[in-house]
Amino acid sequence: MATPIRTGPLKPSLCSTITAIDSSTENPLEKGSPDTSPHPFLTWRSVVMGLLISMGGLIFGYDTGQISGFLAMDNFRERFGGYDPVTEAYSFSNVRAGLIVGMLSIGNLIGALIGAPVANKYGRKPSISFWSGVFVVGVVIQITSSTAWYQIVIGRVVGGLGVGALSILVPLYQSESAPTHIRGPIVCLYQLFITCGILFANIINFGTHSINHSAAWRIPMGLGFLWAIILGVGILFFPESPKFVYRLGRVDDARRTMTKLLGVSETHEKVAKELREMKEKLDAEQLVGEQKWWEIFTAPRMAHRTCLGVALMAFQQLTGANFFFYYGTTLFAATGLDDSYVTQIILGTVNLVCTFPGLYFVEKFGRRQCLVLGGLWMCVCFVIFASVGHFADPTTPVAGSIMIVFACLFIAAFASTWGPMVWGVTAELFPARYRAIGMAISTASNWIFNFYIAFATPFITTSIDYAYGYVFAVCCAAAAGTVYFFVLESKGRTLEELDTMYMQGVKPWESSKWAAATEVGLYPLGKYKLTGHSREADRDPRVGIEENRQVSTLDTTPGHALRASEDASRGQSEMAPVTQTVSFTYT
Repeated sequence: MATPIRTGPLKPSLCSTITAIDSSTENPLEKGSPDTSPHPFLTWRSVVMGLLISMGGLIFGYDTGQISGFLAMDNFRERFGGYDPVTEAYSFSNVRAGLIVGMLSIGNLIGALIGAPVANKYGRKPSISFWSGVFVVGVVIQITSSTAWYQIVIGRVVGGLGVGALSILVPLYQSESAPTHIRGPIVCLYQLFITCGILFANIINFGTHSINHSAAWRIPMGLGFLWAIILGVGILFFPESPKFVYRLGRVDDARRTMTKLLGVSETHEKVAKELREMKEKLDAEQLVGEQKWWEIFTAPRMAHRTCLGVALMAFQQLTGANFFFYYGTTLFAATGLDDSYVTQIILGTVNLVCTFPGLYFVEKFGRRQCLVLGGLWMCVCFVIFASVGHFADPTTPVAGSIMIVFACLFIAAFASTWGPMVWGVTAELFPARYRAIGMAISTASNWIFNFYIAFATPFITTSIDYAYGYVFAVCCAAAAGTVYFFVLESKGRTLEELDTMYMQGVKPWESSKWAAATEVGLYPLGKYKLTGHSREADRDPRVGIEENRQVSTLDTTPGHALRASEDASRGQSEMAPVTQTVSFTYT
């Protein structure tokens, strides 16, 4: 590690910046010798937090998985479908089926956009409880419907408001609360619980679909109450997100929550480091004044990050996973299978089982490598699936079996990469100032394309049958390319470090080699943190060698380099860094 000593005069510069810390605001607990003892990898509090909050994913997955089975149930078709005199049977038109399935996504979209400002004003914790209650109201509207198909649609829109808001708040709470070294797996638990919900719905549909009255669909629909009640009540026993309460000035509350989840003392160096980083970012944000929502596009480097979040969430839908989850029962019935509910259970099981490796892969191999390889894997699977379905006879046993095998291989790739990891990457994209609104806009794109898949699929498959898979194959390849060229590796990074990397314009394909600064001190007393150096520097054999370097820091001395932009109409401020020569001795 290099120990810096100030040796030269100050002068203006446009170099990369490193932040000075005001000693007057330091926490007394951080003075003296910090606790440097090893911290536990997991604590029971972090495990329970991850599992309980992820019930929001179970709500989402269960609601997604059950509708496919409902459309194939005789009683549901007789009550809400239309009578076809030619076939002398009840069925759903493409429009009605698309609306029943797809209007959930419209509610999701609205809920995602409303959920962010509500969470910013009232907090993550009460918001999660409130939106769980909204979902319950939606289930009540649906389950009390008798023959009015539009009541089912209304209920799915209302329930979608809750699901959409929770799709933001759950990853948001997890990313802001989980210790850095397990943040990836904790956020990925959200997707794991989505897969659990889909499988639970498939199994329950299989058990009730042969019932000849409304219990066939009312029983699985009513069980949705359970997941929402567990989440809505359980979250009340957990603390608020530490990053949220820190921004409210409740530093001690933030510290206590962090120490409990990490399982260390309040003077531990890891807690002190993260609190310093939160202070640096908050101080920098306060210099530019009150946040406006449009700054998500106009603030430095924010348009890039917002567009990236929108693209990633859109691509998660355009991989085509919900093509199977929404219409899998009817899709595989067309291949001549005796019981397509069994196929849905197989796909749901593969989806659940393969999500577990994803929890390991995300921290072992990193986000970028997994997402790129996963996208290419899914592309190949869809090319083969579409080719067999379009050019061969899918009702023959061989063709049908090949299609099911590659559908399972596709689901395996999705469940271990793009399913869980995109939620985590999106939660990590934005600085604290814009995190809620950034995730809302990103997730909104997910629900827009979710609606497209749900509503348009019956029309498209009627027109071009399984060649629809080629569209998804191209999207999977484009998704892999987007990750390679634009997504930074966030493995092992704090959210504050990631913000610095995006602000510095680190090249994505070199981001895994970027190292955070290790020295934090006071300006102008001579301690600085050096940013942007290689991780290899920590293992550099140049011990004892002394050298001079030019480093830059934000001058916080009144009247020096801190100044407001002359362009007041833009509502922006900028901090001009200063450069000086510093002597480093390797020790």
